[in-house]
Order: sequence, then C-alpha cells, then structure tokens
Amino acid sequence: MTATPHAPAATVTHRTPDAPVTSPKTSPKRVGVFCGARAGKHPQHLRTAEEFGTALARHGAGLVYGAGGVGIMGALATSALAAGAPVTGVIPRDLYERERPDASRGELVVVKTMHERKALMYRLSAGFAVLPGGFGTMDEFLEVATWNQLGFHDKPVVLVNCGGFFDPLLAFLDNMVADGYLGPAERAIIQVAPDADAALALLGRALRPGPAQIPVGVSADEGDGAAGTRPRT
Repeated sequence: MTATPHAPAATVTHRTPDAPVTSPKTSPKRVGVFCGARAGKHPQHLRTAEEFGTALARHGAGLVYGAGGVGIMGALATSALAAGAPVTGVIPRDLYERERPDASRGELVVVKTMHERKALMYRLSAGFAVLPGGFGTMDEFLEVATWNQLGFHDKPVVLVNCGGFFDPLLAFLDNMVADGYLGPAERAIIQVAPDADAALALLGRALRPGPAQIPVGVSADEGDGAAGTRPRT
C-alpha cells in the first residue's frame, strides 16, 4: 500500500428535517463512489482507491461516499481531499459510531436512516463508480443500476475492475442476459473500467457543468438549504 497523503479532518452536519445539507447544484459535479469500509486482502485495491481519489481532483470532480474513515473508503476520501477534490460523506446515525467517523474527511453529513443516506447520495451524485467492497457496496451498486433500468434517473454506473475483482459479478450479469432476466440494453447500464482514469473517462459526460439531475421520487428540495456545521475535534 502506498502512503496516503494527510488531509484535514471533517466538519460535521447533523441533518434534520429543518436543517438540510448545502445545495449540490454548483460545480464541480460529484461522483458517488460505493466501496468497502474494510481494507480487504489485496493492497492493489487500496492503491486503486487512492488513485481514484487523486484522479477525481485531476478531472475537476468531487466525491460523495459512505463516510467510513477506514478501509477502501478511508483511502479514497483521504486521497481525494488531499488532492483538492471536495469530499462529502453521508452516514446514518446508527453507523456514526461504528465506522470510525473520527477518521472521516471533508464534510460529514449524519442522517437518520439508511434509506435517507442512499437517497441523498444518489441526489448529490452525477454518476457512480464502484470499487471493491461487500454487501453494502453491492446493495448501492445494484440499486442505482435498477433506478436507471426503471427510469428514476439516468446516471452512468462504472465498475472499477481492479485486479479482476468484479469478473465473477460480470459473468453473473451475463448469465442473467443468457437466461432472459436482463435485456442487452439493460446489461449495458453497467460499464467497466480497469482503472480510475478510464472510469472517469466513462463518467465524463455526466461530470460536465450543468444543472443537477433530480431522481424521480426524490424531492427537489432534498439537500438544499444551509445547515450548521462544527469542526471535528
């Protein structure tokens, strides 16, 4: 694993119905990244997370992530912020103490429920990248793909297939097509890239300046307005 650059500690927003988070409608566009709060067994995965964070800044994009301060999430967010990319982590209150938020970086938004966390992450993001992770990563990945399938939003989804991590998943998706549960156009929702720069190239159109896309069923006011913040101690 390469040494992760130092980044400033997070500021915290405790989101309540009368104090939503700052509006995401200004540039730069943000990439929602789904990934593990564990480091896994392969140093290559951590290196890819660090490279992705640095590449976000190089491409003029921001990061939205699950606010974990360790593992793949921690490496990603620390590198992104150290390279100059704006970073927003979103975490439900029940996980606030479980995933070392003291080590989180950027703006940390604490919401009430997992459902609110996911809705806000999808609202803030212009597109999505997926790095290695477990159940939570797969849950969020498959949900944003399903929202594309159902027309709730139209946002690109890219698997960053470092070291062939997603090869079994890609084979499973192809089997869904072969057995008639997905059409070829639906399978094409899931794009694949070998590294960070290739993934951001696929996400490039979504990251161009322009108005934020509001998913169907998510309030246009969700995420707008101002909320109190405090420096993390």
